[in-house]
Amino acid sequence: MSTLQPAPVPHLYLLAFDERHSFENALLGLSGPPTPDEAEAIRHMKTLIYTGFRLALRRGVKHDGTGILVDGQYGNNVARQALEEGILLAMAAEKNGQEELDLGEGACVGPHIETFDPAFTQARVRYNPEDEQEINARRTERLALLTEWLQAHGRRFLLELRVPATQAQLEALGGDEDRYDHELRPSLVVRAMSELQAGGVEPDIWMLESLDRTEDCLRVALQAREGGREHVSCIILDHHADWEGLERCLRVAAPIPGFIGFALGRTLWWEPLQALHQRQLTAAEAAQRICDNYQRALLLWNEALLRSDCQRSAMQQEVAPS
Repeated sequence: MSTLQPAPVPHLYLLAFDERHSFENALLGLSGPPTPDEAEAIRHMKTLIYTGFRLALRRGVKHDGTGILVDGQYGNNVARQALEEGILLAMAAEKNGQEELDLGEGACVGPHIETFDPAFTQARVRYNPEDEQEINARRTERLALLTEWLQAHGRRFLLELRVPATQAQLEALGGDEDRYDHELRPSLVVRAMSELQAGGVEPDIWMLESLDRTEDCLRVALQAREGGREHVSCIILDHHADWEGLERCLRVAAPIPGFIGFALGRTLWWEPLQALHQRQLTAAEAAQRICDNYQRALLLWNEALLRSDCQRSAMQQEVAPS
């Protein structure tokens, strides 16, 4: 671990649309590489998401910690506009959206990172401690190299950690993915973080699939800052694209020291874009819904923080000497 630690990030509320396969396969239904017209349609959808984000800013959302996460394939135009407008920008390091981290030949990040100089460089990894050790070792090695490159260039590292169930784990739980999320995944997340840290992977921010129990969030936050990593923090991802689950996880994570915000994607923009693609919404209506969803997530987070502060203040008054 580097002894030169950057200052902690106090808040981070990202509208994330760095995905590529969701746009290519799920939204457009493509089975192969997009045509130029299809690629342009994806760029247009990402611009529309950014329009929704800017609407939220114009409606009074504070700029402190608010920003966007985009890719370097379809998000270049959005990234350029965000920089011109002074918006906090995070960009994916990978040259494409492959299953494993692929940073290209002879480079640790795609050229777009040097070009746009984002506030955060993001990478995504699937890592289950009980998966094949050869795969985990390869992923760890690549991320350790990325860590070294980013630290050498004074860049903040945003690591998205996904811990999908192995087939054996699912079978042991009768194929119940909800049981996996509740019973197994939280402890596996802590193990994965520990193993990655031991392998030289040192993100400034851990992007983690949402957790719905206070004790799990506490364990994760402690692991993130284990061994003198006081500058490291966590933000949550929308693991399941439904508001009921997301609201619960936002309320649980917000009061936990070490959790500083979120990076939310499909929950905020999937339904509006799908309705737009099916001609059920206009572009302006879709952008407005994305704006409303982003504001809703911020409100939930801030309400949870305020409720926690009020409870803490009440407890302090109860124990204060008369």
